[in-house]
Amino acid sequence: MLAITLMLIGLVALLLTGLPIFAGLSLFGGFLLAGEPGGLDAVSDLIFAKTGMYVLVAIPLFAYMAHIMIRGRIVDDLYTTAHTLTRHLPGGVGIATIVACMIFSSISGSSVATALTIGAVAIPQMIRYGYAPKMAYGLVAAGGTLGILIPPSGPMILYGVATDTSISGLFMAGVLPGFLLSGIFMAYCAFKQWGTPRAERASWGEMGRAVRQSAWAIALPGLVLGGMYAGLFTATEAAAIGAVLALLIAGLAYRSIGLREIWQCAIEASRTSAMLFMILAGAAVFSYALTKLMIPQQVVALVLELQIGPYGFLLLMMLMLFVLGMFLESIAIILITSPVIMPVMAHLGINPIWYGVLLVINLEVAMITPPVGMNLFTIKGVVPSASMGEIIRGAMPFVLLMTLGMLLVMLFPQIALVLPESMININAQ
Repeated sequence: MLAITLMLIGLVALLLTGLPIFAGLSLFGGFLLAGEPGGLDAVSDLIFAKTGMYVLVAIPLFAYMAHIMIRGRIVDDLYTTAHTLTRHLPGGVGIATIVACMIFSSISGSSVATALTIGAVAIPQMIRYGYAPKMAYGLVAAGGTLGILIPPSGPMILYGVATDTSISGLFMAGVLPGFLLSGIFMAYCAFKQWGTPRAERASWGEMGRAVRQSAWAIALPGLVLGGMYAGLFTATEAAAIGAVLALLIAGLAYRSIGLREIWQCAIEASRTSAMLFMILAGAAVFSYALTKLMIPQQVVALVLELQIGPYGFLLLMMLMLFVLGMFLESIAIILITSPVIMPVMAHLGINPIWYGVLLVINLEVAMITPPVGMNLFTIKGVVPSASMGEIIRGAMPFVLLMTLGMLLVMLFPQIALVLPESMININAQ
């Protein structure tokens, strides 16, 4: 156990130096393998096998779809539509912010992009309607985290690849927990803003015009997810269909994008994907090193010795992930922990899709937890005049709310599993 602990501490310390994740994982894994007879012989074949998987095609395609939708200004009207529909409710402006975050999350797959895009519009509006600045900052920071829970989700794809878990199943498993967290945020917002002034209810005509204005932005995620749920196509095929539809919508329906922008989107999606593939290559080396050293088997033996059971193990993992999330990026956490714990989960009978959702919710918490919570810095970028202390104080209630949501999903697994279990062809990637 001491050797395992020292190994993980050494890797975390290496990554905290600022070394890129792919380099840290590759160098550390290579160092461990160098002491094993023939340990480095299979590394090149391993990397090619891991990065040549068909399912990874979904990463650049989903990234391309998101860039097309954003650059084509298809999502610009989301907040206006949400505000028109909810402005008369208690906390209506905040509720509109969460609704816009939900829809944008299902397009971008990025927490930072969601907080950045929605925050620039929503924060001034909330302050204008009497929200305390720290409440506005915290709401957008937390709403932005939905980007990695509501599909498509980059971390879910990486987790699925690292653990050989159905990505379509993971995507569907994130839908209801995403709605649950959104509902908790909305309820908190309505409670906090109950006595503040509300805008006049929009007429049916205004509502209809607002919905028509952003109909394509709302419809595209529904078509992609609905097709996966019905078994019409896999996650990889859904990414391709989503990218083609985004191109058609931006180019023909909105006429808001030209050949230059299409090329720029392709370059940006390629850069993002190349970075992730390099990280996967490093993770393959690290995972292979752990297997050669029989680390997963030692962890299984330790858990058996402790006799903590499935829920005890999950609580222990959630605590460890919370601590790691304060210092490491979500991708590093997924790829460091997954190879070690998968054999333990298999032995304890823990559904990997259920655990994947709990993992992603924990990573969402990390996005708004200092010292390296990315969404906190994103809000600071949106509102340079805000102090980091005020942003952190605004986010802290949402850390508790997200922890509540995570506990509910832990206590009631069907919140995450009901949609995947009812899917057609769940094993399709």
